[in-house]
Amino acid sequence: MEGKKVTIKLIKSPIGATVRQKTTIRTLGFRHLQQEIVHTSTPAILGMIEKVGRWLEVK
Repeated sequence: MEGKKVTIKLIKSPIGATVRQKTTIRTLGFRHLQQEIVHTSTPAILGMIEKVGRWLEVK
Protein backbone atom coordinates (compact mmCIF):
# COMPACT_ATOMS: atom_id res chain seq x y z
CA MET A 1 0.00 0.00 0.00
CA GLU A 2 1.44 3.31 -1.04
CA GLY A 3 0.48 6.48 0.84
CA LYS A 4 0.32 10.04 -0.35
CA LYS A 5 3.57 11.79 -1.14
CA VAL A 6 4.70 15.13 0.23
CA THR A 7 7.39 17.27 -1.39
CA ILE A 8 9.42 19.50 0.92
CA LYS A 9 12.09 22.06 0.11
CA LEU A 10 14.72 23.59 2.42
CA ILE A 11 14.37 27.34 1.86
CA LYS A 12 16.25 28.81 4.81
CA SER A 13 19.63 28.05 6.37
CA PRO A 14 19.39 26.32 9.75
CA ILE A 15 22.42 28.19 11.12
CA GLY A 16 20.43 29.78 13.96
CA ALA A 17 18.55 26.59 14.80
CA THR A 18 19.09 24.50 17.90
CA VAL A 19 21.02 21.23 17.67
CA ARG A 20 17.77 19.29 17.94
CA GLN A 21 16.22 21.22 15.04
CA LYS A 22 19.33 20.78 12.92
CA THR A 23 19.21 17.05 13.61
CA THR A 24 15.58 16.91 12.50
CA ILE A 25 16.40 18.75 9.26
CA ARG A 26 19.27 16.34 8.63
CA THR A 27 17.04 13.34 9.43
CA LEU A 28 14.56 14.50 6.80
CA GLY A 29 17.43 14.11 4.32
CA PHE A 30 18.48 17.67 3.63
CA ARG A 31 22.10 18.48 2.89
CA HIS A 32 21.87 21.71 0.86
CA LEU A 33 19.68 24.79 0.57
CA GLN A 34 17.01 24.71 -2.15
CA GLN A 35 17.07 20.90 -2.11
CA GLU A 36 13.72 19.20 -2.69
CA ILE A 37 12.88 15.82 -1.19
CA VAL A 38 9.82 13.61 -1.63
CA HIS A 39 8.64 11.59 1.38
CA THR A 40 5.66 9.38 2.04
CA SER A 41 3.18 11.22 4.22
CA THR A 42 3.44 9.34 7.54
CA PRO A 43 2.72 10.69 11.03
CA ALA A 44 6.45 10.70 11.84
CA ILE A 45 7.38 12.72 8.75
CA LEU A 46 4.49 15.14 9.24
CA GLY A 47 5.55 15.67 12.86
CA MET A 48 9.11 16.47 11.82
CA ILE A 49 7.84 18.88 9.16
CA GLU A 50 5.69 20.62 11.77
CA LYS A 51 8.64 21.05 14.16
CA VAL A 52 10.99 22.60 11.58
CA GLY A 53 8.39 24.13 9.26
CA ARG A 54 10.02 27.53 9.63
CA TRP A 55 12.85 26.36 7.36
CA LEU A 56 10.74 24.41 4.89
CA GLU A 57 8.33 24.91 2.04
CA VAL A 58 5.76 22.12 1.68
CA LYS A 59 4.23 21.34 -1.69
